[in-house]
Amino acid sequence: MKNPFSSRRLVIAVVIAILTIAIITVSSNARSSQSEPSLPSRVLSDITGWTAQVVGTPVRAIANSTQSIQQLLSTYQENEKLTTRVDELAQAKVQLQTLQAENKALKSQLELDSTLTDFKVVNAVVISRSPSNWQSQIIINKGTDAGLKKNMSVMGSGGLVGRIVQVNTTNAKVELISDNSQTADRFAIRVTASNGDVVDGIISGFNQTKNQIIMSNITSQTDVKKGDLVTTSGLGGVTPSGLYVGKVESVTKDDSGASKQILIEPATDFNNIPVVSVAIPQS
Repeated sequence: MKNPFSSRRLVIAVVIAILTIAIITVSSNARSSQSEPSLPSRVLSDITGWTAQVVGTPVRAIANSTQSIQQLLSTYQENEKLTTRVDELAQAKVQLQTLQAENKALKSQLELDSTLTDFKVVNAVVISRSPSNWQSQIIINKGTDAGLKKNMSVMGSGGLVGRIVQVNTTNAKVELISDNSQTADRFAIRVTASNGDVVDGIISGFNQTKNQIIMSNITSQTDVKKGDLVTTSGLGGVTPSGLYVGKVESVTKDDSGASKQILIEPATDFNNIPVVSVAIPQS
């Protein structure tokens, strides 16, 4: 076996030991005397500092990168939470607006119901309204089980909106007075002038552009003015009299120019009918 403590290795080990002891002694003496450090001490210090810098730089870079990634992940998670919160707030706002509109309509409906003293009132909610016949009809959630019958008058939040044309057990179809079809059933209405005179006629159409009811077949030459009240006349025996329709907007001639027609501002917004009241005459 080869001797690990050969003369050559022993000499190298002794030299290294002597140099180490010398450097330590010189460094200790330099610190004690506060004099300028020796060349070996400076070399050793420079090597030590350089090594620390070389090793420390990538370590610090890795530490900084790790911290940046953690901050990025934290920011991403916080952004996800805020995005979810914004979506929830937007949905809550839409629900609040819907409830506010429905509450307003119900309050108006209650005020209207209090004026219909000669009728039993059945309130209903509009459950269907097709875009293809938006101005023609609506479906409500009450039917024969609530006492509804065909031809009964239907009131909106402000006044008359139409008449029941089909009734089932739990729902009914309402034909609106804004329906311009040739088969639409027309209402007999009456204008009460400021001097107390009345002018009878029928609803012959609806100007959807101006949102105005057209009254024609006028039976009197009595002058009417803007703001005169319009109600159902009860003529024909189908519709009760005294149901509020709206106010006179203007008086014009028809398309032929031969007859007078009255344009009426309806009491109800036909584009917004969330709830209705069906007027059932008291027996």
